[in-house]
Amino acid sequence: MALSVGIVGLPNVGKSTLFNALSNAGAEAANYPFCTIDPNVGVVPVPDPRMDALVKLYEPLSVVPTTMEFVDIAGLVRGASKGEGLGNQFLAHIRSVDAICHVVRCFVDDNIIHVDGRIDPASDMEVIDTELMLRDLQSVEARRDRARKQSKGGDADEKHALDVTERVWAALERGVPVRAQGLSADDLAVLEPLSLLTGKPVLYVANVAESAVTRDLDEPAVKPVLARAKAEGAEVVVISAAIESEIATLDKADQREFLQGVGLAEPGLHKLIRKAYALLDLVTFFTAGKQEVRAWTIRRGTAAPQAAGKIHTDFERGFIRAEVQRWNDLVELGSELAVKQKGLLRLEGKEYIVQDGDVVHFRFNV
Repeated sequence: MALSVGIVGLPNVGKSTLFNALSNAGAEAANYPFCTIDPNVGVVPVPDPRMDALVKLYEPLSVVPTTMEFVDIAGLVRGASKGEGLGNQFLAHIRSVDAICHVVRCFVDDNIIHVDGRIDPASDMEVIDTELMLRDLQSVEARRDRARKQSKGGDADEKHALDVTERVWAALERGVPVRAQGLSADDLAVLEPLSLLTGKPVLYVANVAESAVTRDLDEPAVKPVLARAKAEGAEVVVISAAIESEIATLDKADQREFLQGVGLAEPGLHKLIRKAYALLDLVTFFTAGKQEVRAWTIRRGTAAPQAAGKIHTDFERGFIRAEVQRWNDLVELGSELAVKQKGLLRLEGKEYIVQDGDVVHFRFNV
């Protein structure tokens, strides 16, 4: 499942530094605007202690974690919706991702130029959100005008489209992003072809100074980010991209020592990746054995046959049943046989909704 998260923000807020730490892809990070022009793409494994426990239990020949794709997108400036800076490229690249990771600069460093010459997280967020909404206004207005013309002939679908686009346009004019407008599934179906930028789920990343990272959400510079996120029902992750970049260069043993030295329980990137994964409403199920322990990504609410289809289309086509056990039961009891003897191994049919953390063996016949 090639789901992607676009890393966005103003120039010089730490996007590429964060991306490098995430992917070790070596994206250029420099102290001048528009260092990133073409988007860099990195595929990142999702940290999962449940999988670590299963690997320890089975000691398999192969381990395959689930992954996410992160895209480092060029910095946006005021006027991007009208083509300023690299605005047109920036907005086109955002349109292609599934969710947005909005990096906000919450640190002071005279050696790193701010595009507006000052550190103001609230203003920075406003610039990004305004430019995205301005571009969405253009898209919605064009669809509204088309619906207005076509609904005159009595087309019920176009009348509905006109109603939706008028409401959405008015809300955007008031500064309300599409994701915060409480739209119904029918409304969203009308808007889906437009790939509206403010309709994408967003995770705010407050990039703080190294000295502030242990204060997390209590860091004063993060308060404006928290306020905006709360208004939208979004979440915030606090990290120091500089620290994360350094951690990414160390081996596991040195990472543990470094984390203890700076007072962190785990790399901030682990939290970021998990939050981004949850943002897309994804869950993980596992297949496990001596040959391989593998994590599989599905949308929340996926039924067993469709989950089986992620492994192979034959599994879905010839689905008979799913043998399901919980990862924690398996780890605590130490073997599949012990789980079965405790009556905790379940046989599930076509209607079963696969849950996050299920360990599944699919039976099929084709």
